[in-house]
Amino acid sequence: MTKKGILLVNLGTPDSPSVKDVRKYLREFLMDKRVIDIPFLSRWLLVNLIITTFRAPKSAKEYQKLWEDRGSPLKFYGEDLSKAVQKKLGDEYLVELGMRYQNPSIQQAIEKLLNSNVEEIKVISLFPQYASATSGSVVDKVMDVVKDRQVIPKMSFEGPFFNHPKMLEAIADNAKKWISQHDYDHYLFSYHGLPERQIRKAKIEVCELGDCCNVCDSNNHFCYRAQCFETTRLLVKEMGLSMDKVTTVFQSRLGKDPWIQPYAEDKLKSLASEGKKNVLAFSPAFVADCLETTLEVGETYKEEFIELGGERWDLVESLNVHPAWVDCVCDLVKS
Repeated sequence: MTKKGILLVNLGTPDSPSVKDVRKYLREFLMDKRVIDIPFLSRWLLVNLIITTFRAPKSAKEYQKLWEDRGSPLKFYGEDLSKAVQKKLGDEYLVELGMRYQNPSIQQAIEKLLNSNVEEIKVISLFPQYASATSGSVVDKVMDVVKDRQVIPKMSFEGPFFNHPKMLEAIADNAKKWISQHDYDHYLFSYHGLPERQIRKAKIEVCELGDCCNVCDSNNHFCYRAQCFETTRLLVKEMGLSMDKVTTVFQSRLGKDPWIQPYAEDKLKSLASEGKKNVLAFSPAFVADCLETTLEVGETYKEEFIELGGERWDLVESLNVHPAWVDCVCDLVKS
């Protein structure tokens, strides 16, 4: 029986927490022209002579904290998700996991699907909100992998899915145990940041990188920032929270160029100055626990908030293999 191929793609992770493997990962990741969108020579010099030289040893120490017996959470949760989706979809489908950077690679995953003679391939980028540096890069890489093949099956791409009811249900369900046990002064929704220039390059005419993101409609539905704010609004509604206790921020800023705001580190200071003591944090741009969630939001921001006078900082875990998240991916497959 001919099967339908499903390729699930996440960002990627080093093969090990060694400095060598972290440096290799960072080079592939940061040399992507959609991630650091500057001329090649400038990008090569910046990545190879500065960033990986000085950042790799520091990042390796962070990955060592994150690493578990099964390896990197982002990878093994991706493998668990693929198995769960395969089981739920049944024999009509063949599900493979690929990483945009490092292993298992997109090329390896596509070759497995094509060697199994699938009649079509649907690619699902595991990024709820669309950005050129994430979902756009996946499309770029997939097409590069298949472009020279004599036979290219039907290809399709699914996403973004920032407003999918099942994804919202899974995040809200993960938050229930925290909200039921503690009384929080504030709820912080932290998304990965992007340079402002990448939003402007999308040429969204209504984009002012300000209050225009208070609504997400046909005029700005390709704007990453607008999608993030909409994700927050939908989750607030799903959980019945009060918007006056909610803030959306952006993390992981790199370099001196302006990135989309508000910045997470600035909001930590303002929350403390406002007398907020107990905060529940969310990371709705990530579907699996990883460096940017567990360590950056869960530990680094917690330490900073406590030092500023806060008393409690909790992080809602990522989707990982929540049953409603598995249902969401299956819905995306069949949509």
